[in-house]
Amino acid sequence: MTILTDAFSRRVLAFYLTFDAPSYRSCMMALRECVYRHGRLPQIVVVDGGREFESTYFEPLLARYCCTKKTRPPAQARFGSVCERMFGTTNTQLIHNLKGNTQMTRCVRQVTKGVNPKGQAVWVLHELQEHLSGYFYEVYDTLDHPALGQNPREAYQVGLASTGDRAHRMIPYDREFLIYTLPTTARGTAKVSPGRGIKVHHLHYWCDSFRRPEIEKSRVEVRYDPFDAGIVYAFVENRWVECIGEYHHVFQGHSRKEVMLAAEELRKRRQNHSQSDRFTAKKLAELLKATEVTEGILTQRLRDLELARAHPSTRVATPGAAAATQPRPNGTDSNGSLDADNEECESVPAAAQIYGEF
Repeated sequence: MTILTDAFSRRVLAFYLTFDAPSYRSCMMALRECVYRHGRLPQIVVVDGGREFESTYFEPLLARYCCTKKTRPPAQARFGSVCERMFGTTNTQLIHNLKGNTQMTRCVRQVTKGVNPKGQAVWVLHELQEHLSGYFYEVYDTLDHPALGQNPREAYQVGLASTGDRAHRMIPYDREFLIYTLPTTARGTAKVSPGRGIKVHHLHYWCDSFRRPEIEKSRVEVRYDPFDAGIVYAFVENRWVECIGEYHHVFQGHSRKEVMLAAEELRKRRQNHSQSDRFTAKKLAELLKATEVTEGILTQRLRDLELARAHPSTRVATPGAAAATQPRPNGTDSNGSLDADNEECESVPAAAQIYGEF
């Protein structure tokens, strides 16, 4: 679980729950949730020394929206006491009171088969996500905090009233913001190959803008969606365009992590058969469609499907999704524009469904 909290008011601005280990995906989704709920990002973001905060996309994203990143000193826990105390309070008041919690395993010799937490787990991800949302945004937000003398919601509103609303720092939750929160490759750019397009993570992607002679053989800025390997986004002619990947019907809806697991499985199979030739996108697509996928790939696929149910509002809209406007903190709607001539684009659906049945 990743939590973004306000040190002044102790208010939980956003959180993200996932099966995966902490990574750039968790940071991205937490920032999206913050803008979705509050329409802005903190002016200063304090982080620890985790690798996910040193990624090639995290600092440029903060710089894009005029946010300052500060890294707290290592081995000095007092600099992160506010956030760490939030995790402790959540465990004490909520998590440790749920059925299937693992507190009993601290004395593992006292655990019998009848009371083993592994057999008592009943919470699925999207239901736990809803339960945590109610706790953070309704219960904890309205309880008096001993260090404040008031509840976090009141302290947050008093802070805005005394320092100003700062409307110039409002961030529209539109398609452009969602694309800027997507990660990029190690180099940040990709070369446009004539007739094939750009290559990202062993797959080729194409859009009609690559047909222009001045675009061919040039390098363009790229962003990819960790939760949909079927598409990437390229910055062409001063606007972000969607590029469709080869074997799109196979890779659409599969997360980038699942594709990487399938690629690793394909490498192992070829090594076992002493085959040294490189694998292709066709062979990778055949493996994802095959029935003999490994347990690791199936586990990751189930995790991704559950994440899609738990976090529908923070996914990038797909061309086939129904249009709907996002609720704004001030009650207004926002439509994002990616073209230089302010051409209207489709707003992000409130529940973008990007996963199909597998």
